Amino acid sequence: MNIAVVGLGLIGGSFCKALKKHTFHHIMGIDLDKEAIKKALDYGAIDEEITPDRLNEANLTIICLYPEAIVNFVKKNADKFKKGGIVIDSCGIKEYVVTECTPVLEEQGVIFVGTHPMAGREFSGFDYSQDDLFKGASFIITPTEKTPQIAVDLLQTLAGSIEFGKAVVSTPKKHDEVIAYTSQLAHVVSNAYVKSPVMLNYDGFSAGSFQDLTRVAKLNEYMWSELFMCNKEALLKEINCILDHITEYRDAMVNNDTEKLIEILRDGRVLKEKSIEIYGKGK
Repeated sequence: MNIAVVGLGLIGGSFCKALKKHTFHHIMGIDLDKEAIKKALDYGAIDEEITPDRLNEANLTIICLYPEAIVNFVKKNADKFKKGGIVIDSCGIKEYVVTECTPVLEEQGVIFVGTHPMAGREFSGFDYSQDDLFKGASFIITPTEKTPQIAVDLLQTLAGSIEFGKAVVSTPKKHDEVIAYTSQLAHVVSNAYVKSPVMLNYDGFSAGSFQDLTRVAKLNEYMWSELFMCNKEALLKEINCILDHITEYRDAMVNNDTEKLIEILRDGRVLKEKSIEIYGKGK
């Protein structure tokens, strides 16, 4: 089938490369950055460049932009998508995008499904895209009550064909609540952690735990601020939760309460061990 990919950065470029490597679909690229288009063509990641006027040729359109840009692109080009076709996005929040895009495309006889590939790197742009970026990762699909099952089935099959480890079906609301904890909070904590005065004076004193905790501090501040604000309610809940727990550790030490410190450290260890039992090591 014909697949259009809008936005040839890290995620969009990786979709193109993975689709060309593992499938025989015809891949069409759209990007305002002509250098990205040239690189994608030279690499063989896309078969051709198209303009939005040719979106009606695509059975499936994958939009890989920031949340607000996704909504703007869909609304601007709503009448150009293929009737009966499927449009998905790849951004890290779902309720805002699904709520804004679904009714607009529904009026045009087009199916919109929010999706989220749980994969990424600390870098951005086509140059850093990879044909194996999604290997073993989860592909989250967030249909609404009106989403045809055939669309979900097609996306699950497509995800498997480009080596996603599994496809997870969720509601947009649940996705955003959980992702606030598993992804967004981690970026907030990591970014705040590196602001210690010691950050530029640790040579020779760091090991694996430091690297693990600071890795995602190197982020795209424009993209992540937009993701945070679009999911503000859920993320603030998680930030308040971790602030409450951090305060417990601080207060135990201020009060010289070793027993309390042992207790709360034990609670964290036990929770992590339970998560390993349920999800496996490192999950």
